[in-house]
Amino acid sequence: MELLDDKMRVWIDSAKFVKPIPGVYVFYNRGKEVIYIGETKNLEETFTKYVDADFEENECKQKTQFYQREFTENPKERQLQLIEEFKNETGKLPTCNSEIELETL
Repeated sequence: MELLDDKMRVWIDSAKFVKPIPGVYVFYNRGKEVIYIGETKNLEETFTKYVDADFEENECKQKTQFYQREFTENPKERQLQLIEEFKNETGKLPTCNSEIELETL
């Protein structure tokens, strides 16, 4: 289930080559299932941190194999919209999003 129009990319191969602009991103596991929908004001900074630290202590995100990203001026709003779309289609939140509290859900 691909959520964005962006092509699916292999995580480590191209993650450090994103632009330093606001956007949303979707992480997928090996089975290409959505595991996390995130947002950031700087994709390059966020992805570099994830790659360099290998998601540190977040075992859930460590399952990331693929990703999609979309540039947007309102990343938080777009993230909530994507999470709502995913929830409406599947009846649940992405695995790694379940751990955080979302104000509008």
